Amino acid sequence: MESTTYLPSDYLPIIVQFAAAIGFVIFSMVLSHAIGPKRHSKVKDAQWESGIASVGDARTPVSIKYFLIAILFVLFDVEVIFMYPWAVNFRQLGMVGFIEMVLFMSTLLAGFYYVIKKGVLNWE
Repeated sequence: MESTTYLPSDYLPIIVQFAAAIGFVIFSMVLSHAIGPKRHSKVKDAQWESGIASVGDARTPVSIKYFLIAILFVLFDVEVIFMYPWAVNFRQLGMVGFIEMVLFMSTLLAGFYYVIKKGVLNWE
């Protein structure tokens, strides 16, 4: 196997492209700030979200149940990522792969049982 040595000049095209990209971003931002309109008014500077006027305090408390459901969704959704390659290659993995998947699924089901027992999914 032949060893390849890279000279600093080999990286010159990458450095030039990176510098051009950064230069374009800086140029665009400075130019748009310099020639862009600067009209301010009470209505224009008001904060809006999706065309609906903001009402109330943005720091109102949100139920922890919302975050728990979101985290549990991500947690149990990731199991599909691990199951898909196993399902594609289950014949090549043989009995060892099957036993590993049974252990994996039993661990997930034990966690799901714990979540149900704790009442996390009971939305009130």
